[in-house]
Amino acid sequence: MRINFQMPSRAIKHYERWIGGHELSVLAVAAEEAGFDAVSMTDHPFPPDEWLAAGGHHAFDPFVALAVIGAGTSRIRLLTNLVVAGYRSPYITAKAAASVDVLSGGRLVLGMGAGYVEGEFAALGADFRGRGVRFDAALTAIGEAWDGRSVGHSALPRPERRPPIWIGGNSRRARRRAATHGDGWMPFGQGAEQAAITGTDSLTSVEQLADRIADLDRMRRELGRPEPLDVCFAPPGVGSAEAFLAFLDSSGAACAEAGVTWLTWESSARSADACLADIGWVGSAIAGLEAVAR
Repeated sequence: MRINFQMPSRAIKHYERWIGGHELSVLAVAAEEAGFDAVSMTDHPFPPDEWLAAGGHHAFDPFVALAVIGAGTSRIRLLTNLVVAGYRSPYITAKAAASVDVLSGGRLVLGMGAGYVEGEFAALGADFRGRGVRFDAALTAIGEAWDGRSVGHSALPRPERRPPIWIGGNSRRARRRAATHGDGWMPFGQGAEQAAITGTDSLTSVEQLADRIADLDRMRRELGRPEPLDVCFAPPGVGSAEAFLAFLDSSGAACAEAGVTWLTWESSARSADACLADIGWVGSAIAGLEAVAR
């Protein structure tokens, strides 16, 4: 199973204090050296105050941040987690994604979602109610731009190989979108209270996750796309290195058996120094587990 390191989004509110004497790319270099397989950035261009007050967070522009990270690393994949389809023209998204992919040597994974923060849609002049339809149309448009099919305009750069697109969200509609258009699915653990905020289904156990992966596989077969998708699962409540390693110990094997191919971990460390220590701890533990498995 591969591990994605989610850049700590809550650090951005107090970024200069949190990062200390470091730079953002130092965290990604540490994750790469520790054996992590991807690093990811979230997407919130202009979040509303009420959402922030309820536990939301700010974000760097994911394409800019991943470009910086890509320049300082050589192997680790660069994942958007998640780009909200309706916040931008799909052609702007295609251009930004292709630029990061080409300049990083083909390391981008484009994670995308429908979005749920209505106030942010309003601030950006985006259509909240029609976001699902626009998402589906965006996936088609991005594919056309990358493939070089004529849409009446020319789009360069184009990636040498089509970057994987992973679809976020716990709902059956998200799984249907992943089965139809995607190369991966990105579910996340949450209870009913959080589900009411995010607007997608709750997901509270590995057993539930296994059932939904099986449903996703059925959809793929029905669509004539039988090859398996990547499944990148973000378990809840694992912000500390200790908690994430405990989850791996208790549930890692069950996740793999269910069809999970990636896990996402976002450190809750309160400083870059503490985060770097956590990255090293998790990396050493994972290396030890792999050595035992061999």
